[in-house]
Amino acid sequence: MKTLLSRLTSDINPAHFCLSRSCRPASARHLRAYSTSKGDRSVQDALRALLRETAQPVAVVTSLMPLPSESPHPSAASPTSRFHGATLSSFSSIALHPHPLVAFSLRIPSRLATSLKSAHATCPSSSSSSPSTPDPPVRHAPAQAHMVVNLLSATQADVAVRFSQPHRFPDPFAGVPHRLSADGLPVLDGALGALSCTLVAPSWPLHDLDALRRGDKGEEWEGGDAGGGDAASELFIARVARVEDVGAPESCPSEDASRASPLLYYRRAYTTTRDADLPLSAAHSRGNS
Repeated sequence: MKTLLSRLTSDINPAHFCLSRSCRPASARHLRAYSTSKGDRSVQDALRALLRETAQPVAVVTSLMPLPSESPHPSAASPTSRFHGATLSSFSSIALHPHPLVAFSLRIPSRLATSLKSAHATCPSSSSSSPSTPDPPVRHAPAQAHMVVNLLSATQADVAVRFSQPHRFPDPFAGVPHRLSADGLPVLDGALGALSCTLVAPSWPLHDLDALRRGDKGEEWEGGDAGGGDAASELFIARVARVEDVGAPESCPSEDASRASPLLYYRRAYTTTRDADLPLSAAHSRGNS
């Protein structure tokens, strides 16, 4: 009998009976976090339709993408580093006081997300640490920026396309004039404005709400479907270290007005603003009369 039991138990895989979170296979771990209920899908569809009727600012974030064999955040002068950029699907200013903060999300897996997380891990923002002694009266030098957020002007719809389609434009910087910031990061010529930013914390996984409720970062996303055919996203919050001087446009005077107007994404197309015939307050008063 003992011999029979020994033979039976020797064929059992202990992993099949491990019920702890850490022992479950990756597919089982992610199933809970990324499944989408019918109710959620209905809300998502309604929200997507509503947001198509609201104009969103268009921005391109630029950073340094190190080669796999190199340091996660090489210096700007390093010949082994290269620039990387991507058109943001979402961007917002979320605070001015006490710290100027902006936020955006990136779909993952993403080379840009990998670059930013590596940069933060190697060169964390000074705002994320607590000094052990009071600040001296002299002003500290700002932390090295992890990225530049380029807010595109109405003349740059083609730039937004180049940085949103890497399969068509594997080297988008080759066709886009730019200069380097004090941190060696690309600032796109012709932009409405540019913000040098440092991440205040690692990214937050928007595909794992339980992790957000617990206050931790959840499990590492391994790519694939987030439920319902959609990709997962991560939230990045950054402190604006410097507003870059983008300079005057070098185009003909007739394009100056467009250069001073924002590029917007509205109804799945790029557009911009225009002056209304009447101020909104006057138009509203006339409509109620």
